[in-house]
Amino acid sequence: MVFAVTATLAAGTGVLSHRGGGPSADERRMLGELSLVPVLAQRPDATDYERSAFGQAWTDNTDAAGANNGCDTRNDILNRDLGDKVLAVVDSCARAVAAGELRSPYSGHWIVFKRGKGSGAKVQIDHIVPLAYAWAMGARTWSGAMRQRFANDPANLVAVDGEANQDKSDSAPSRWMPANSGFHCQYAVQFVMVLRTYGLYLDRPSVPVLTRALEQC
Repeated sequence: MVFAVTATLAAGTGVLSHRGGGPSADERRMLGELSLVPVLAQRPDATDYERSAFGQAWTDNTDAAGANNGCDTRNDILNRDLGDKVLAVVDSCARAVAAGELRSPYSGHWIVFKRGKGSGAKVQIDHIVPLAYAWAMGARTWSGAMRQRFANDPANLVAVDGEANQDKSDSAPSRWMPANSGFHCQYAVQFVMVLRTYGLYLDRPSVPVLTRALEQC
């Protein structure tokens, strides 16, 4: 089974392009995908969740897309998402971002990134479908290898400002959506497709939230 999610992005914006004139074929398809996600009345308790259940953080040693390339997952996502980059060699990656800039899709704020003390807090890599949420919605039954793949799947990862990431924590869409409303469409698309790809459940209160976001695409 192949675990990969792809979405067409409008260049430089981080959101799906909107063509207007009523629902597009992509919008209808995504609403159809949402309708196929199994729903639970509420999110189950996950007091048994531990980050270690998803393996070593940002390991390159998985079968996720793009893995085993000589760079850990964090550096891969920084390289993918940051612009105006200067690259350097570090222990965990031969083409790590030493400096660059990011317009955080969650807040819309521009961030100047420079590798060094504090840079890991300033620009963070977020799991769009949070690991704790995934654990509660089905991942607790997976093998360790599958959870490690999930934690490092680029389709579920995005570079964002640390403040927004901390604000989100492990919230479902029913409790948190990006402050940048222009990213709601893309956020909903990726959330839904990750659930579909991995066979995860969705909490019922999040269904109308994701539906509204997809209707804005």
